Amino acid sequence: MAYSPELTTLAYVVDPTRTKVLLVHRVAREDDEQLGKFNGLGGKVERGEDVVAGIRRELREEAGIEATGLELRGTVSWPGFNGRDVLGFVFLVTAFDGEVPERNQEGTLGWHDIATMMDLPMWDGDRHFVPLVFDASVAQFHGVIPYDGGHSTDGWQVSLIPART
Repeated sequence: MAYSPELTTLAYVVDPTRTKVLLVHRVAREDDEQLGKFNGLGGKVERGEDVVAGIRRELREEAGIEATGLELRGTVSWPGFNGRDVLGFVFLVTAFDGEVPERNQEGTLGWHDIATMMDLPMWDGDRHFVPLVFDASVAQFHGVIPYDGGHSTDGWQVSLIPART
């Protein structure tokens, strides 16, 4: 059977000191499959749109910002995520123009310390790859996090491309 995942983007926007990251706390909609979780910004890639155009659009829609510094950090495949297969392109946004509002249609937006962000409620599978987003020793990561319903299984696999020294 052909693998035809839903394509998504996910961005972690950092402040100029690179010590804080912008996260959305998904609390706005009771029917949100991510209700109560903290996450980066992003969403589905639209037909006819490349992944960079997709993340730029999502950042405008969700945070009112225009990314001016953008790095593709890697990809994550989530087979079985809530009954569907998802492939995400994960970005680090190091510079942007615009003012971030206090909230969007998904919930509240806030700046969180990167050093302690893993203590926040998030998808259990995110704990595998989110540290790699901020790891300067890794040029890119490409992982697979199988899900069974709403939880990751023990099948985390990742290929790392080391940063050049």
